[in-house]
Amino acid sequence: MAVLTEYTPCIELDLCGRRWHLERAASLEALWETMGDDEFGEDERLPYWTELWPSSIVLARWLFANRASIAGKRCLDMGCGLGLTALVGSWLGARVVAMDYEPLALRFASRNAAHNNVPEPLWAVMDWRCPAVRAGACEVVWGGDIMYERRFVEPVLTFLEHALAPGGVAWVAEPDRAVYAHFRTQLESRGWQSARLVSEQTEALYEQPVPVTVNLWELRR
Repeated sequence: MAVLTEYTPCIELDLCGRRWHLERAASLEALWETMGDDEFGEDERLPYWTELWPSSIVLARWLFANRASIAGKRCLDMGCGLGLTALVGSWLGARVVAMDYEPLALRFASRNAAHNNVPEPLWAVMDWRCPAVRAGACEVVWGGDIMYERRFVEPVLTFLEHALAPGGVAWVAEPDRAVYAHFRTQLESRGWQSARLVSEQTEALYEQPVPVTVNLWELRR
């Protein structure tokens, strides 16, 4: 992936043996400036979805390397943003439900399915505090960089406990944030097992002084 020096309306990257084209609305800063005061309430609907984060790159590579484990399976992308990992999963033959809190994110994710000639996942506007999938519906759940505040830990875990089928697996990619240590503590207290599968330095979309360290974890009950 070429490191960007300025905003581009389309991100192009070579990943998983092919080229991907991701259309997006605007830069994070530009969308932030258009937000009204009502959007800075408890939920803080900040437009993080318009960027492609290093965790998504690592997670997409993992899906590709483990495509036999997801082909034909009922899978859920938990916070799909621009749709990259949902599209990779669908391209690899998974039956993907891709959820996001922001309807605009899903509009661009759907466009990106068309841009990349990938079967459309089932796009779902969903709040993980109010699951819109039946209990135990998903054999595999994945998410990239979905926890960046401690207040997300309990609802994310509760959602996983609701959505994941018995014997299912969750893959969570995160950029070595301190909040994940709290998440792991809560995992253990609620009977989950976790193992770090990957820890690698990954270039961010925009140039940074050092690469981002991304960890990918496997969660089971």
